[in-house]
Amino acid sequence: MHFISDELDDYVLNHSDEEPPLLKALTRETYQKVVQPRMISGHFQGRVLSTISKLIRPKKILELGTFTGYSALCLAEGLDKDGELHTVDYNEELVNLQRKFFDRSGFGQQIHQYTGRALEIIPMLNIKFDLVFIDADKPNYVNYFHQIIDKLNSKGVLLSDNVLWSGKVIEPIVDQLDISTKTLLEYNQLLKEDSRLNTILLPIRDGLTISIKK
Repeated sequence: MHFISDELDDYVLNHSDEEPPLLKALTRETYQKVVQPRMISGHFQGRVLSTISKLIRPKKILELGTFTGYSALCLAEGLDKDGELHTVDYNEELVNLQRKFFDRSGFGQQIHQYTGRALEIIPMLNIKFDLVFIDADKPNYVNYFHQIIDKLNSKGVLLSDNVLWSGKVIEPIVDQLDISTKTLLEYNQLLKEDSRLNTILLPIRDGLTISIKK
């Protein structure tokens, strides 16, 4: 979903950091080989994720929703030199593609992959995180929140993607089976009202919320 004209969008990209060559190659391979390649974070959002991570310098990152690994690589750019990124995805067919680019990045030893249902994997991670990025299946956003909030350090940052859901969050729900939109409405309200968080929703691409744990 675009909130500004294509001309302004081009201007924004032209006055932001260049997309690293490795990520360009990953984008190309994703579009060549993977179903629904538009799920990739892409140049602009990738630079946003990289910048946020560099500001935080996290020692521990959790990502829910790896896809082909683009956003993980962007977040890894800000890792503490001894830091770790733990990324979870249910699609085992993408593991080798992810690992190929992780190892080419220089962050390979710091990135740990998990394959399966995040709701089963998160409780097994006995780790406190400085940065969490949720970009997985939308019907479970609220469930993910309740599982990760106690694993987020004080002053830790929670990033939530696709929270505007192509504008559906401000439209009447016609299809009562549209669980994704219903859940995102609940999730957005949850982030706003939770007294443990300071939250701002940014109209970046399909919506990106930044929440800081007090």
